[in-house]
Amino acid sequence: MSADTHQPSLAEYRNRTINNRLGLWLFLFSDAFVFAGLFVTRFNLMPDSRPELNQFLGLIVTVVLLISSVLMNRAEIAIGVGDQKSFLRNTMLTIILGTIFLVGVVFVEWPLAAQHISASEGVAGSIFYTMTGFHAFHVLTGVAFLFIVWNNGRKGLYTAERHFAVEAAAIYWHFVDVVWIFFYPALYLIGSKVIGG
Repeated sequence: MSADTHQPSLAEYRNRTINNRLGLWLFLFSDAFVFAGLFVTRFNLMPDSRPELNQFLGLIVTVVLLISSVLMNRAEIAIGVGDQKSFLRNTMLTIILGTIFLVGVVFVEWPLAAQHISASEGVAGSIFYTMTGFHAFHVLTGVAFLFIVWNNGRKGLYTAERHFAVEAAAIYWHFVDVVWIFFYPALYLIGSKVIGG
């Protein structure tokens, strides 16, 4: 007995996409509360002086993540007009840059920061590692999501009319980038309390 290969009509696909899009935004909205809690915690509990971090490295990983977001936007636009080659290229570049960001934060910044702050001693270390760790986990899941999307795209599973998975991956990736736009200055640039001070 062969597996059911029925593909929904375009109208059915669009109706499902509406529900899926709503679910995605509700998930991101709920996830934003956790990030917002970490952001507020940084300003209420961290000492007046920010942790001693590598400013150059912080800037580099931030630029890498922002460029990856631009490339993911290009990938989404490309699949929307049926440009499979550009979609695959830009998605893979996004994956590579996301991986570079992860390596920069987890395998370079964390060991460097450990020379000055400790997760087990003091509030600053706990907040720094929690904020960057939670964000890094989201980048890791984003990279995995993008790889699945890229692999499915390589198999020709997306068309200009049917590519919600690409849209979802792009929205998730942009969400992760926006979070870092708030985290980066909070950890690397701002040195004193600004909330409840």
